[in-house]
Amino acid sequence: MKQVFHKIMSVLMAFVVLFATTSFTIDMHYCGDHLVETAILHKAKGCGMEMQKPAPSSDCEISKKNCCTDQQIVVDGQDELQQSVEKISFEQQLIAASFVYVYASLFGTLEEKAPSYKHYRPPLVIRQIYKLDETYLI
Repeated sequence: MKQVFHKIMSVLMAFVVLFATTSFTIDMHYCGDHLVETAILHKAKGCGMEMQKPAPSSDCEISKKNCCTDQQIVVDGQDELQQSVEKISFEQQLIAASFVYVYASLFGTLEEKAPSYKHYRPPLVIRQIYKLDETYLI
């Protein structure tokens, strides 16, 4: 049970590091005050009611306020990870080394125990007892 818990925690910590360093965007499209569409990692398509911009050669400049708005939330991942060992202090190196040692000793091989029946000799079979106890329906 303890080993299963340690394995689950190590996988969970790996996912924490993965999600802490990943960046992504969330795009939202509002039509009026109502949220119409939300998209992660790509641009929201919209509701199809966006106003067309007038042609640049037209003489009249009549413009209406667009009822649709787009909002974008950017979640930045952590970019400042230490990648060289020279910048790590001695105390941090000591903690990392002791963690690796203790973690590796958790999953060490177990001693094989000799089976308890190794020196046991099976009895000599004189009769096949299971055949004596069988009943047959005719």
